[in-house]
Amino acid sequence: MPPAFESARAILLDIEGTTTPISFVYRTLFPFAAAHVEEFLQQHSTDDEVSDLVAQLRVHREAQAEHSVNLPPWSDVSVGERLHSAAAYVRYLMERDSKITLLKSLQGKIWEAGYRSGELRGDVYPDVPHALVRWRAQGRRVAIFSSGSILAQKLLFAHSTAGDLTKFLDAFFDTTTGAKQDPQSYQCIAAALALTPREILFLSDVTAELDAARAAGMQTVLSLRPDVTKPGRLAHPCIRTFDEVFL
Repeated sequence: MPPAFESARAILLDIEGTTTPISFVYRTLFPFAAAHVEEFLQQHSTDDEVSDLVAQLRVHREAQAEHSVNLPPWSDVSVGERLHSAAAYVRYLMERDSKITLLKSLQGKIWEAGYRSGELRGDVYPDVPHALVRWRAQGRRVAIFSSGSILAQKLLFAHSTAGDLTKFLDAFFDTTTGAKQDPQSYQCIAAALALTPREILFLSDVTAELDAARAAGMQTVLSLRPDVTKPGRLAHPCIRTFDEVFL
């Protein structure tokens, strides 16, 4: 890695395609949420937080109906029909890989039950646990920035295939901080970590995210995992394993 990276006091990590196989998200997490969303909404229909999420989903659908077609129908005739409508709309959003915060919040709550029951285990690449131990020993802080909710992030690393890894993670950031392709999001993260952007090294498999982080002043590295498609342009230094980062 370029010698300048040695100045990094913190490492900011994306999850999907960086610490975790993309297939885990699309073949395990999304299907689990889709299969359990209606059951979850019914079981928690009297919870204020869940009721608020359902109401937000309805508002979001109404706004989307102005410029979208083939939206699933929505009925408020009864509580049961409202929850059925909300579940159908959640599945519609997941099929389109929507990044809206309220969807990510609901998904995290659904996955929580799966992690706690042992039905779900967070998949991480084999080099990740060793790298986290190494970076902690070097005195570097490690944070996560993902479109998944902070709850979902913590659950994945707390119940990972390598055990509880949250003890190696200093902070978690999701889209409540800002969009991952907005430079201001990375400036906010640097401020939250009480560091200058230049003191942070961001690893992601998405070039547009790295571009935004670099525009904010962060150092950047493109993660090219085996299941990640190589971009047409390589505008950032590349790694294929965390063993290449501060070995």
